[in-house]
Amino acid sequence: MYPEQLVAPMKAELANAGFSELTTPEAVDAFMKKPGTSLLVFNSVCGCAAGTARPGVRKAIDHNKIPANLGTVFAGVDKEAVNKAREYTLPYPPSSPSIAVFKDGNLVHFVERHHIEGRSADMIATHLKMVFDEL
Repeated sequence: MYPEQLVAPMKAELANAGFSELTTPEAVDAFMKKPGTSLLVFNSVCGCAAGTARPGVRKAIDHNKIPANLGTVFAGVDKEAVNKAREYTLPYPPSSPSIAVFKDGNLVHFVERHHIEGRSADMIATHLKMVFDEL
């Protein structure tokens, strides 16, 4: 588990962009029960999260069509919440950072860490915008 003071700026990056911080299993379940489309970001301290995932997600929601619900869990910090969120992304293995898109609680798209590594924030944003346009 990472110290809160270390991850606070990383959490704030998404929270300040309008993402709800889901820190308990109950909060994850409540988020997943929301109707419509949902974007869930598995945040982390890794370099690809800081360098491309978080900036890419922030750029992606600067679009004319975005999911109605924006949430985030933080791997290595909110263990129970992350474990609950990962139940919703099965059969994909644990991956952080990663990005999941749901429609009425059903997983419709998942971006694993290996799809984030080596890609720019602009590439991730473009990819997500195309996904949003199809919802």
